[in-house]
Amino acid sequence: TYLIGVSVVAASMIGIPIGIWAAGNDRVHRAAQVVIDTLQTLPAFVYLIPVVMLFRVGEFSAMIAVVAYSLVPIIRYTDHGIRQVPQSIIEAATAAGCNRRQKLWKVQLPLALPEIMLGVNQTIMLGLSMLVITALVGTRDLGQEVYIALTKADTGRGLVAGVCVAFIAMISDRLISAWSALRKKQLGLI
Repeated sequence: TYLIGVSVVAASMIGIPIGIWAAGNDRVHRAAQVVIDTLQTLPAFVYLIPVVMLFRVGEFSAMIAVVAYSLVPIIRYTDHGIRQVPQSIIEAATAAGCNRRQKLWKVQLPLALPEIMLGVNQTIMLGLSMLVITALVGTRDLGQEVYIALTKADTGRGLVAGVCVAFIAMISDRLISAWSALRKKQLGLI
């Protein structure tokens, strides 16, 4: 599942800056909402069509498809997290003499980090859900194991691979959700 790790890092590197930009600019926010709402309604298989046409089959194509599919939550949660920072805290930072960059890096992002991490969590979940579908374009991972088990009607092999994918999803979900809840409590947000 290295594919998921690389894809989540890539989606985060793309999505977090877009989410920050959308949180600071209403026009970008509205445009981003239209795009991510559209992306969220597309079936997972649809992401494979342009990727395979542009890059052929292989690991890189699969990674691009996973990044595109899992990009939505990281943008949405980053935007939401920054917009949910209380205005009184931002005003206090302004009164303390913080410039716009300092407010973002020292106030808004630290307070939005638990929400951003929930976006990373959802990005991981969507990436894992796309894992089996990317086996159709030639990946060699747990998704391919599930796909091979389906084509050969090998219940045991499919069950083992499917349980592994589910186990990875549950562990990452529990760890990130627990950290996020702890961080919110430390920051006094809950």
